[in-house]
Amino acid sequence: MVLVTCPLTTPNQSTESFQARDSNCSYCPGRARLGISRWNETIELFRDKMPLRKHRSHFKSYERCFTASEAVDWLHDLLRHSQNFGPEVTRKQTVQLLKKFLKNHVIEDIKGRWGQEDFEDNRHLYRFPPSSPLKPYPKRSPYQASVIKFPDWTDQPPGTTQENIPVRPIIMNSESWYKRHSIAIGEVPACRLVYRKQLTEANVEEIWKSMTLSHLQKILELDSLEEVLDTKLVNSKFIIHNVYSVSKQGVVILTDKSKELPHWVLSAMKCLANWPTCSDLKQPMYSGFEKDVFKTIADYYGHLKEPLLTFQLFDVFVSVLGLLQKEKIAIEAFQICCLLLPPENRRKLQLLIRMMAKICLNKEMPPLCDGLGTRTLMVQTFSRCILCSEEEVDLDELLAARLVTFLMDNHQEILQAPSSLQSAIEDRVAHLRRVQIKYPGADTDATLSAPPFCRQISPEEFEYQRVCGSQEPLAALLEEIIMDTKLSVKDKKKKLKQFQKSYPEVYQERFPTPESEALVFPEKLKPKPQLLMWALKKPFQPFQRTRSFRM
Repeated sequence: MVLVTCPLTTPNQSTESFQARDSNCSYCPGRARLGISRWNETIELFRDKMPLRKHRSHFKSYERCFTASEAVDWLHDLLRHSQNFGPEVTRKQTVQLLKKFLKNHVIEDIKGRWGQEDFEDNRHLYRFPPSSPLKPYPKRSPYQASVIKFPDWTDQPPGTTQENIPVRPIIMNSESWYKRHSIAIGEVPACRLVYRKQLTEANVEEIWKSMTLSHLQKILELDSLEEVLDTKLVNSKFIIHNVYSVSKQGVVILTDKSKELPHWVLSAMKCLANWPTCSDLKQPMYSGFEKDVFKTIADYYGHLKEPLLTFQLFDVFVSVLGLLQKEKIAIEAFQICCLLLPPENRRKLQLLIRMMAKICLNKEMPPLCDGLGTRTLMVQTFSRCILCSEEEVDLDELLAARLVTFLMDNHQEILQAPSSLQSAIEDRVAHLRRVQIKYPGADTDATLSAPPFCRQISPEEFEYQRVCGSQEPLAALLEEIIMDTKLSVKDKKKKLKQFQKSYPEVYQERFPTPESEALVFPEKLKPKPQLLMWALKKPFQPFQRTRSFRM
């Protein structure tokens, strides 16, 4: 078996950014909206919460500043405890983010210099500029969603006569009611069969697309999918193929074999996934053989023209990261998002994630990189080839690392088709194909049509939803400060005062009256001084000499 048939690469090459972009892939300005939103949220927290104090440098004092190491410590702790990024964030990644902060004038050195990525983890002093560093949200061109019309009972097949038209609903009096229900006493009224239009393949595909997107919108709790997904680019054939064309192990089977993984890559992945019981090799050919095999796999995935989750689905996958605290809901949302992938991308993702999970659990696997844990190596090496935006977003690497970590931990559930959605769609299609018996005076079909999956809203309504959506996490943050038992009373009052100054509306809603605010800091009852027993006794009398009676 030949495992390595291409030049090996250095570890840095395996994680390089995508150089070749697909020229046919159109970019929508809304595609970077979620990345910018998290960028702005991180900056706001950094500016509001980062401790500032006086520092001395070269015999001068500087007010309200911080050292580079202090910024790294504080921001690293923030990212590790954020639900959008998680504990996998490394200190090196935090330094990289601060370099981008310096380049984009989020921070500046004490002499006012910025614009270069020369930030280092040292004692150099930095401060916040007075101007706002927040990025504006890109405007998205208005998009009018088309509502899918499903076949109805009132649709008659071509070539039918007037007799096949269903009877219109009428107001039923006692006589008509008796005729309608006379079957119970043996009198069968006249009836007719009402046929629907025959469902075409295109009808079935539209049903799959509409119900899948509708279910995704419901899980994400969005009024419209417009801001995270261009539904016109969703291919219903991909969804159906990913559900039905699978092996016993649940891996997608491709019809076009030219889109399969190269044989040497697949062999290398099988070798590491089953180490050391490789199918064709009993022993490694030389010391360090497993490292070279791993570099070969990393080189192939690192040079893909597009990430496996595709550019057009970047926003919708990032939006699911906000649900990670609700694990079951997040898993179901990822299941549906992965159904939207092209089959070749889904297959490559399934094989890659399974290999990564097996390598991490294999205690017999030798270290694949000196000084770096296996799990961390997997995430850092393959995160950008799994999730990456078409336009460079500053938090791409951290978001991708968080998503890949969750995929590795829950890949068996996420990379399966959601059974509840599949059953609901199959029942819907079967119902639309069913023939109905119609009696005179009966109501028309009461079958509910599938809800539309998106709706255009006005700018005012969008602004209202944006404000409401941002106040909920702020209210949660305020509750977290209130309930934090580790904070001293002094620190808690200081943080609450800062919060009140930054977000007065949220603070006022939580504490409408001074009495409600006082409940957070109940006054401690001062203990009454105990009455000492010796205070009741006769005061101590000094010893007095008495005159001797002796003569």
